Amino acid sequence: MNKHLFLVIALLFPLVFLLYMLFVAGVDDPIKYIYTVTGATAITLLYATTTISLVKKIVNFIKYRRTVGLFSFFYALLHMLNFIILDMELDLEFAIQETLDKPFIYLGMSAFFILLFMAITSLKKLFSKFYKYHKVIYVAIILVTIHFIMAQKALSLEQFGYLLIMGIIVVLKILQRTNLIKL
Repeated sequence: MNKHLFLVIALLFPLVFLLYMLFVAGVDDPIKYIYTVTGATAITLLYATTTISLVKKIVNFIKYRRTVGLFSFFYALLHMLNFIILDMELDLEFAIQETLDKPFIYLGMSAFFILLFMAITSLKKLFSKFYKYHKVIYVAIILVTIHFIMAQKALSLEQFGYLLIMGIIVVLKILQRTNLIKL
């Protein structure tokens, strides 16, 4: 099987699992479940996207980075659509008010628009013009991680794990940029 096709199938697995749990197994709170699966998948794939570029000299998966990044955006889009369509019931005025009233939603929306910019400018024709702006992914990582932790309302071992991963990625990128380490 083509490696790229295998990757796409693997990246669709969380969606298939989500649909199975929603329509076959049944969950108590579908909106919360969609938030959890799409949010965790988006943030995990965002971390993976940056890790691919960090370790490209050790393991060269750089040709898959765009695909992983676009799937991160895809799950973030599903997460945002869950908020607007199911949770806010398409009441855009209420959605905007909720976004402004709750800082964690504002952070998540800010990160979403950064990912939207990156997804649009990752097209071949635009990528060469906007490549240098793709460093905002690190801002998105920080915003998304804070969004995730604030949404849970309590720090758990899982959230400490996400904080640790984010910290490692950011520190390694800074060390790599300042030539203190060669990855």
